[in-house]
Amino acid sequence: MAHLLGAENLSIAFGTRTILDSVSLGLDEGDRIGMVGRNGDGKSTLMRLLAERQSADSGRVTRRRDVTVGYLDQSDVLDGDLTVGQAIVGDAADYEWASDPKIRDVMSGLVQEVDWNARVSSLSGGQRRRVALAKLLMGDDDVIMLDEPTNHLDVEGVAWLARHLKQRWRATDGALLVVTHDRWFLDEVCTRTWEVHDAVVEPFDGGYAAYVLARAERDRMAAVVENKRQQLIKKELAWLRRGAPARTSKPKFRIEAANTLIADVPEPRDTLSLNKMATARLGKDVLDLENVSLELGDTQLFRNITLRLAPGQRLGIVGVNGAGKTTLLRLLNGTVEPTSGRLKRGKTVQTAVLTQEVRELDDVADLRVIEVIEKEKRVFNVGGRELSAGQLVEQLGFSSQRQWTPVRELSGGERRRLQLLRLLVGEPNVLMLDEPTNDLDTDTLAAVEDVLDGWPGTLVVVSHDRYLLERVTDTQMALLGDGKLRDLPGGVDQYLELREAALASGAGGGSSSQASRAAQAGASPPDAAPGAVATAVAGSAHSEADKRNARKDLTRIERQLTKLSGQSEKIHEQMNRETAGGSPDFEVLADLNAKLQAVAAEQEELEMQWLEASEILE
Repeated sequence: MAHLLGAENLSIAFGTRTILDSVSLGLDEGDRIGMVGRNGDGKSTLMRLLAERQSADSGRVTRRRDVTVGYLDQSDVLDGDLTVGQAIVGDAADYEWASDPKIRDVMSGLVQEVDWNARVSSLSGGQRRRVALAKLLMGDDDVIMLDEPTNHLDVEGVAWLARHLKQRWRATDGALLVVTHDRWFLDEVCTRTWEVHDAVVEPFDGGYAAYVLARAERDRMAAVVENKRQQLIKKELAWLRRGAPARTSKPKFRIEAANTLIADVPEPRDTLSLNKMATARLGKDVLDLENVSLELGDTQLFRNITLRLAPGQRLGIVGVNGAGKTTLLRLLNGTVEPTSGRLKRGKTVQTAVLTQEVRELDDVADLRVIEVIEKEKRVFNVGGRELSAGQLVEQLGFSSQRQWTPVRELSGGERRRLQLLRLLVGEPNVLMLDEPTNDLDTDTLAAVEDVLDGWPGTLVVVSHDRYLLERVTDTQMALLGDGKLRDLPGGVDQYLELREAALASGAGGGSSSQASRAAQAGASPPDAAPGAVATAVAGSAHSEADKRNARKDLTRIERQLTKLSGQSEKIHEQMNRETAGGSPDFEVLADLNAKLQAVAAEQEELEMQWLEASEILE
């Protein structure tokens, strides 16, 4: 693979703190690299240095002469006075860009529902992010660098971006470098991982799941990481290992290593115990929305929706931008009154809401982190153990030195962490989280998930982070922009299928924007040559129909594997009961063993089918 760009002995410091120290690395053609690390460890700084948007104190960045780099900053860099069309295509005439299938794909995937003539300054944060991404992706850059591209994108936008980046180049062309906290996105897109920590960059093969396993192995062998962090990694691995087969199709030695690491790790949540605790604290009634409708101006946001929250329920909410996810939380919290219908609230219910803006901390901006928590309590009971305020804030990533930082000096991720902890120590029994993963690094997310695992109340999470939703919620529901609330037995994959079907039928909230019309006008006519449409997706070995069928097969196979896993556990339990008395019936055992072998054979066959389907999607 040809070398595209690299760094030689890069060093940079801010004040007395060294961010990067003599870092040497490179990007080659075909690289798809995700960067992970704690907030403040230098991920964005390294990306800016490699994109030559910032200068290092020493060392140099090398680049092949003809290489072009596209760079998406975390901050909003668009001119607010421009219209959406001007921001994306400049002064180019419609026919100049509308005839390009790649541009039409980007338009329909990102800005189809954005008003083409609206001023950039009037757009929401998510819409501005989509416009900035569209402007970048329309280019033909050899290297694309994305700093937190999934911030403010909904689940559908994240899925489209992942699909676009996987199909953008052939496997041996181009290079991608991405910083994101979205672990599903890292696993879906990246084939290598760079961990930035302690002023160095450590490379790993594979996406996030492979990185977690490799890091656990490294830490175990080196024996230098503190016990708390090790336990978090093991718990994360336990969930990954128990998840869908997508996370277990690793080389056999890796599976055996993972099994050794997690052999003594319990389930992430003892659901039965938590439900008992939740029922004791909440009673039978929690929050019920009954036949609720809500009109905001001329828009009917909800139409006769009913939602009943049970004690200990862990519900995830997904939906398109503007469908009312945040408003739904406000309805449940009682801060917004419905136009019709009613909210029924249990007598013992105490709610707490983590908002996107975290403005609640403005009132304590002059206090230090530890003082904010000590205002609530000085000693806390967590999982049967007594913890001081200092120990509690350290559990969510505030070091002993960082605990004395004034709130006004905290980063966005640190503010979100602190406010979540502040809500938890107030001992609510219904917790609602609105996009809790924004600005959090992957280590902090694992710590937050660990805290939520042992929390016994009712949990409602609005998030575009598929990994988080699968990790901390047991059921998911969707708002599709039609005023209705739908159950998602099939999880986020089912939501994406519903959205795809709605868009295909023209009922997906289509826009009359110029971009949308151009994308539709540029579509291939029915009598086009058979290869005409295929050329729109460079490097794709399979048709979109094949890929849709493969996605459906994966969902079906994973459900079957889950069912077979349950059957296998029941057979093992029967065998254990048969041998427990000391005088087993060997005919019964032989029959059970035959059933077990049949289940294992069926599992093996399904896993091969899963691998075949997954290869179509690669």
